[in-house]
Amino acid sequence: MFTGLVEKLAPVVDLLDEPPGKRLVVRDAEIAAGASLGDSIAVNGCCLTVIDLTGDTFTFEAGTETLSRTNLGELSAGSSVNLERSLRVGDRLGGHFVSGHIDFVGHLDAREDDGQWSNFWFRVPREWTRQMVAKGSIAIDGVSLTLVDVEVDRFSVALIPHTLEVTTLGQLSPGSRVNLETDLLAKYVEKQLAGQESP
Repeated sequence: MFTGLVEKLAPVVDLLDEPPGKRLVVRDAEIAAGASLGDSIAVNGCCLTVIDLTGDTFTFEAGTETLSRTNLGELSAGSSVNLERSLRVGDRLGGHFVSGHIDFVGHLDAREDDGQWSNFWFRVPREWTRQMVAKGSIAIDGVSLTLVDVEVDRFSVALIPHTLEVTTLGQLSPGSRVNLETDLLAKYVEKQLAGQESP
């Protein structure tokens, strides 16, 4: 479980083919120093398991399911990723409950910059906006954000300068693909309502 508060913006060292999956190597001295084999770390919002630690790098494996539902397979050496270590019992919850299980990939439809601030519109499959509501929560590439407007097949968020600077979101341009996870509570509500509508 995570909070959507990104700890580090870190570089990808390599993305290696390991059929049918891939091996992802990331560098960050601080997180590597505190990590252990088997730890869960959210990489662009996707919960992955540390399988190797070498100096200041750590390695993950991503299988076909993960690659089909996320943008991780599009990374390359030099790409940046958002990192967050898993939540510990008793930690402050500054964002919202994020499972690290990506629902789908959307893309940046429009970016409206206003000085150092930005409003982003993301285009998504319309079935997923049923789990979104204005002022609700969404995780975008692992970043916990508040929904501003929700339309039939897109939604908007407002980004402060700090978020643009310390996460991958500041690097996005129209067409960029992002990992999206809707609010966990919204999933249960939709499931419950769907059950009530069944004959």
